[in-house]
Amino acid sequence: MQKRTLGNGLDVSALSLGLMGYGKARDIPDRPEMIALIRAAIERGMDFFDTAEVYGPWTNEEMLAEALGPLRERVKIATKFGWNIDQTTGAHLGGVNSRPEQIRRAVDGSLKRLGTDYIDLLYQHRVDPDVPMEDVAGVVKDLITQGKVRHFGLSEAGAVSIRRAHAVQPVTALQSEYSLWTREPERDVLPVLEELGIGLVCFSPLGKGFLTGKIDTTTSFGATDIRGQIPRFAEAARQANQGLVDLLRAVAARHEATPAQIALAWLGAQKPWIVPLFGTRKLERFEENIGALGVALTPADLDEIRATAENIHVIGDRYPEAMMKLSGR
Repeated sequence: MQKRTLGNGLDVSALSLGLMGYGKARDIPDRPEMIALIRAAIERGMDFFDTAEVYGPWTNEEMLAEALGPLRERVKIATKFGWNIDQTTGAHLGGVNSRPEQIRRAVDGSLKRLGTDYIDLLYQHRVDPDVPMEDVAGVVKDLITQGKVRHFGLSEAGAVSIRRAHAVQPVTALQSEYSLWTREPERDVLPVLEELGIGLVCFSPLGKGFLTGKIDTTTSFGATDIRGQIPRFAEAARQANQGLVDLLRAVAARHEATPAQIALAWLGAQKPWIVPLFGTRKLERFEENIGALGVALTPADLDEIRATAENIHVIGDRYPEAMMKLSGR
């Protein structure tokens, strides 16, 4: 699999597998199948896996540890701290918490659950408005000195927060939502990342499934599917945003590819330091997505996508209002 370099020397596969969808509850009923999928991903060259203490909490990290076993040294693990989780019981107490003592406890817990001596990339999951970014970066700097962490990352942070953190401890990567239908980072964030030499790991590169072309106005979402609460997935919004899918289908037809592959290839063509982070529970979808690395978009393709997308006004917020307040941007 192709490689890319994030920030100050973190070499990873050009696509990353996000495990959030493999289980955020205390019980993961299809745990054996998800472990098998992680191992299959490694066999196919994937070496960059994303988890977080809050997924469960804790069960997701434990599952990744079981999946990796003796393969740990072949992969890069990214995990996250920053939520108000009781480090004894695992209870999510609500809200964010990046106080220094909480960070240290969270990292020690993640190391134990992951069965490893170090974390390759440690993200602050969300900016904590009550803790100066300099303090957060200072704690992570200490953890790097101690050998517990190798690289520092931020998630959903804005340009000001990125600069403040980077001044204390170089930031290797920002994780943020970026895709053809979420292009806000292009205004303020991407220029800062390029200036400072920071990589971008973009989650929801397929628009939570919308850009695959498998969702339309007739699609219904289950009671536990968060997309049913997202304004961008309201029926009227789906109809208005369909133009992006039509665009991807047109380009895909020329390349004998799928809309998902074109959406991922477009992201990879934006900057050499961008790594799309996707999630899937099915091996066939995993193989489809990594097939995007074999799609070479031409300058004419990229010009067409840019010109057409600029004339499509995406309707609907990407999260419910309460979640938007935690985006950090």
